[in-house]
Amino acid sequence: MRPLRQTLQAIPYPGRIVVWARTLDGAMCGGYVLTGRTQASKARALRLAGHELVVGPTDPAPDDPLRHYVAATRRDSWLVFGNGEQVATVADRLRAGRPPVVALDGLDYEPDPPIFTPRVTVVVNVDSPGDAWFGAARRSSGDRTSTDRLTLSVRELAPGDAVLMTTYVSDGRHVVTGEPFLEAVTEAADQHAFLDELWEALDPRYRVAAASFTPHDLAGAALRHQEP
Repeated sequence: MRPLRQTLQAIPYPGRIVVWARTLDGAMCGGYVLTGRTQASKARALRLAGHELVVGPTDPAPDDPLRHYVAATRRDSWLVFGNGEQVATVADRLRAGRPPVVALDGLDYEPDPPIFTPRVTVVVNVDSPGDAWFGAARRSSGDRTSTDRLTLSVRELAPGDAVLMTTYVSDGRHVVTGEPFLEAVTEAADQHAFLDELWEALDPRYRVAAASFTPHDLAGAALRHQEP
């Protein structure tokens, strides 16, 4: 597997990224990354609001659910993070007693033609943080308009292991939706080094914000933002 830094450097414009990893100190760690091409996409910030991580505008702007949403939330013994309003939907399903595979089912890709951005989501059992589930709701690369749904169960990550999904694999000019999932090796010693690793791997032309957090302490997430 390639180092995480090289994996991200090979994708100048990854869109949004969800990543779950075990850092070298043995701790489980999540990461969420925003990148953007347009002014509206770049005028965003990650903010902590209690036990939630929220994506909101930095300038006065009308609400846009495709750009402004709860990116991570802690509900009971579940941590959920992802790139849109489905995060709250999945969290509510888990709280209602549905298992992760069922909670991630029935989601659709974003209604943003012609790109049709995938919705990517991670579910973590806080009581057993070695167990995580990735979900992706994607449009077919063919002519089908129905949603392809992938659920990936990830267990027993060793120190240095990282699994991630990106919404795009783009050079910044031509937007192509990302691979179902990627595996990589993190060199980060802990949560804060993990954020450094993610941030420094991003193309400065497109990076907007990033966060790293542990399953038991979403409120203690480390945040990074691109200078205007």
